[in-house]
Amino acid sequence: MAVPSGTRFGPYEILGPLGAGGMGEVYRARDTRLNRVVAFKIIAPGLADQPSRRQRFEREARAISSLSHPNICALYDVGEQDDAAFLVMEYLEGETLAARLLRGALPRDQVLRRASEIASALDHAHRQGVVHRDLKPSNVMITGSGAKLLDFGLAKLRHPSSTLVSETLSIPAAATAEGTILGTIQYMATEQLEGKEADARTDVFACGALVYEMATGRKAFAGSSQASVIAAI
Repeated sequence: MAVPSGTRFGPYEILGPLGAGGMGEVYRARDTRLNRVVAFKIIAPGLADQPSRRQRFEREARAISSLSHPNICALYDVGEQDDAAFLVMEYLEGETLAARLLRGALPRDQVLRRASEIASALDHAHRQGVVHRDLKPSNVMITGSGAKLLDFGLAKLRHPSSTLVSETLSIPAAATAEGTILGTIQYMATEQLEGKEADARTDVFACGALVYEMATGRKAFAGSSQASVIAAI
């Protein structure tokens, strides 16, 4: 669903598109009350007919709202209008880690800085009972103030008193055949690939894969097919 510039969702005025993903579309918008630019993430009309997407959207809102950390994109608001649900988030200027890696490996000092920032953000999330489960270069934004974690759409919530946050993941055969295993294969730990419990250690595995890629300019696990990547992991 393409939302034209000038469209209003309550006090939020759409200014232009920023990008799109499996969850929906993200727009640059203006909060007319506070006169500030925000990132506006929306799921298209018809959401009521796709309960799994609604659940994922609501899970992302709950996950982000429980977190407050300088290396995690902040959530400002959540709402619905005309059967379209939306999140209003901090607007970030910079580039994704995925875009930066297209130019090759990062210098050693930058690898250490970004790795420290990502690890700090994950540590905070885990202490709040949130496991990201989809950590990958496109979900890390590099800004002037440091790295910021994005997209908690696959996050798992558990009471923070739990030592390890876990959930049994089911991966339907049809989803596997279509290459839509929960998460992104190159950064998934073996327990995710096998449909077993995923906890904070799953994010640590993905973080290790990110650090390797930042340091070398190559993916830690590669292959010519989904099956060969899984075998490499």
